[in-house]
Amino acid sequence: MNTIFAVILDSAVKILITYLFLLYLTRLIGRKLISQMTFFDFVVGVIIGSVAANMSVNRQQSFISGMSVLLTLTIIVILIDFLNLKNFRLSKITDSEPIVMIENGKLIVENMRRARLTLTDLMMMLREKNTFNIADVEYAIFESDGKLSVLLKSQKRPATPADMGLDTKYIGLTADVIIDGKVMSENLQAIDLNDEWLNIELGKRGINNPRDVFYGGLDTQGNLYLSLNEKREEKHGEHGFE
Repeated sequence: MNTIFAVILDSAVKILITYLFLLYLTRLIGRKLISQMTFFDFVVGVIIGSVAANMSVNRQQSFISGMSVLLTLTIIVILIDFLNLKNFRLSKITDSEPIVMIENGKLIVENMRRARLTLTDLMMMLREKNTFNIADVEYAIFESDGKLSVLLKSQKRPATPADMGLDTKYIGLTADVIIDGKVMSENLQAIDLNDEWLNIELGKRGINNPRDVFYGGLDTQGNLYLSLNEKREEKHGEHGFE
């Protein structure tokens, strides 16, 4: 019994240390590995996952050697990212380069073959961009992360206020002032307001305590949006879902 408990405890400690170590290494690598999954990033991710799994469950593998492998991979990724900033040719080797698939409404068949992208796949990716006619496309670019960027012809794009010569008001980010009943005092100070102002605004709406608010946000036009902490049982199918 003691032996089983020791094995479980040993595995739990290794998993915890591995998780915390991976979390730290992920912060060092940055968000690029997740947001822009190139082939190089995919390979690195698979290796890191395999090494981490072996570190956690394989008692034959040295835990320290596994940590060394993860640290070495992280250093390689950071080094290559730094070199990519300095050397465009290296960046093309590790991350590949964007490929034009459609130009002025015409398919670039040679590029499609080069990227091994079928017409069926290309049409699917266009439809995902709400584009159903190749002739409407000025440029379609197959990015290095496998996504398709689409630029419609000018006459096919939705009209904007600028097209119609209309002036628009500035719309920035909404400032979170209350989250789950907690007042975000730092956010209020950043927009030159304070808790007293917020309490007055809440009082105008018949709210005596910020704890009664699930979310509160203030937009750049000065409009305060509030969603209350309503504790009631939802009726069956009330919001259209069973």
